[in-house]
Amino acid sequence: MSNQNVMEKLLDGVEVEWKSLGEVCSVGVGQAPKNNEIGEYSFVNAGTTPSGYLSDYNTDSDTITTPSRGQGGIGYVGYQSRKFWCGPLCYRIRSTSETVLTRFLFHIMSNRTLEIIGLANMTGVPALNRKELVGFPIPIPCPENPEKSLEIQTEIVRILDTFTELTAELTAELTARKKQYTYYRDQLLSFEGGEVDRLPMGQPEVGGFIRGGGLQKKDFTENGVGCIHYGQIYTHYGTYADETKTYVSEEFFKKARKAKTGDLVIATTSENDDDVCKAVAWLGKEEIAVSSDACIYRHKLNPKYVSYFFQTEQFQKQKRQHITGTKVRRVNADDLAKLLIPIPSPEEQARIVAILDKFDTLTNSISAGLPREIELRQKQYEYYRDLLLSFPKPEVAA
Repeated sequence: MSNQNVMEKLLDGVEVEWKSLGEVCSVGVGQAPKNNEIGEYSFVNAGTTPSGYLSDYNTDSDTITTPSRGQGGIGYVGYQSRKFWCGPLCYRIRSTSETVLTRFLFHIMSNRTLEIIGLANMTGVPALNRKELVGFPIPIPCPENPEKSLEIQTEIVRILDTFTELTAELTAELTARKKQYTYYRDQLLSFEGGEVDRLPMGQPEVGGFIRGGGLQKKDFTENGVGCIHYGQIYTHYGTYADETKTYVSEEFFKKARKAKTGDLVIATTSENDDDVCKAVAWLGKEEIAVSSDACIYRHKLNPKYVSYFFQTEQFQKQKRQHITGTKVRRVNADDLAKLLIPIPSPEEQARIVAILDKFDTLTNSISAGLPREIELRQKQYEYYRDLLLSFPKPEVAA
């Protein structure tokens, strides 16, 4: 029997009673920590995930958390499976009914994020009033048969938890693989034995830097010639690309600074040090326009090899010495030209790229690898959650 048939049988003919959250749960906010001593207990405040760890707790396990105020988090819920410290900007919600599972309520609330957001006052700093939250409607299956109700809730939780646990396992695997990837990338490009030359990136026989042009977002067109804006390098692109996200007109392109096949496009400006000098190797067949606050590196090396080098701690350590600015951080092309890059043979560059490409696909690809698998499992979870938790609401009398 298919999963869908099992679920249809599970919910077939089930009556539902709608109660307010306050009728079946305790709903309150936490407190500021008594001390900030680091320990084993999660500190959850104005969010759904830990923002730190403390030596004491004020809330038991099996508790739902959701922010009471703040930008970005209102409406989203978390589930705390261990004892934790709940902060003053966070609601803690636990079932007080022997016939209602807290974990069941967590999945219900996760499925109705937009409704929770709708309860909040979004003027100024978004805030969710407790009075509104305790009135949030909750469906209770088989209210006249508590034992059957718990059986249904338990089975729904089991099915949905199967997906969330698998997603958590895949996410943990991805984190581990990324650490492994970082280690091997840095090892492969370290050449600690000194067996390769290290030359300035701007040395003529290695390459040279070209500053980007005056491309701005207002210059984007629906179609035309490809372009890369510096901000897209750390929000959209990975190590390399052969298609652009945006375009400019033919007329604009004629006067633009252009990157050719094999060039690196480098963001030279950012609000933080990590994003400064993020780079993407352009592997498309046609030239593309490049914005200001970016530069083009035209070189005689393997394009992917150079792009991977820009991700190493070896490069980052050199880069940090040349970062300037306060609010806006930048590195100019003249300083980039001074940075040293190890130059092995073309064959060795290709070998390193082949190894790192496999890791890059596994850890970063949205069309293959673990990120794609996680996305598919999340969509599966949302599909079955909608299927299982879309209980009909009672009609409102006119």
